[in-house]
Amino acid sequence: MVRTVTLRKMGGSIGATLPKDLAERLHLDAGDEVFVVETERGLFITPYDPTFDAAMAAYRRGARKYKNALRELAK
Repeated sequence: MVRTVTLRKMGGSIGATLPKDLAERLHLDAGDEVFVVETERGLFITPYDPTFDAAMAAYRRGARKYKNALRELAK
């Protein structure tokens, strides 16, 4: 889905206002954080932290490698 969003001056920054139906569908509300990722094709705005997948992959590697130690620590 492609939407046109108007950028507005907000203090010393520029802000984008999301349409209400889009914000509701993405479960976004005033004050929520979104992540803006610069790509070769432009900006990508997402409510999901793009580094989270990489962090979870690192956790899974560590949990697998130290499975026995973590099991002992959990006792």
